[in-house]
Amino acid sequence: MKNLLRLEELAQFLLCLGCMVALKSPWWCYLLLLLGPDVGMLGYLLSPSVGAFSYNLFHHKGLALLITLIGGYLTTMVIIGDGGWAGIGFLLGGLILYGHASLDRIFGYGLKFGDSFQHTHLGWIGKGRK
Repeated sequence: MKNLLRLEELAQFLLCLGCMVALKSPWWCYLLLLLGPDVGMLGYLLSPSVGAFSYNLFHHKGLALLITLIGGYLTTMVIIGDGGWAGIGFLLGGLILYGHASLDRIFGYGLKFGDSFQHTHLGWIGKGRK
C-alpha cells in the first residue's frame, strides 16, 4: 500500500512538473520546486509548534490548489485585459507548492504535529522514529 501511495504522489509531482514545462517556466522555478517551500522549517527556530504551523502552511495541498486556482483565474483574465504576470506568478507558485508537497510525501515527509519535527501524519521519521 505504501508503494502505491508513493506512486500516486509521483504522478502528482510529474503532473506539476509537466505543467511547469508547458508554461515555459524559468530555470529557477525548478529549484524552488525542489527546495523553496522548505523555508517553512525556519519556524522550528522559535518552537516546535510554530515550526509545525509554518511547515504545514507551505506543504498543505489544499492551499496550493487554492493558489493555483487563483492563478488560473487571473491568467484567464488576460484575455479580457487584466490578469497579466500576477496570474502566471500565482499559477507557478501553486504548482511549486503542490509539487513540492508531493515530492516530500514520496520520501515519507508528511505534515507535522506540534510536538516534534519527526512526528508526521505519515508516522515518525528519522531519530524520533518509534
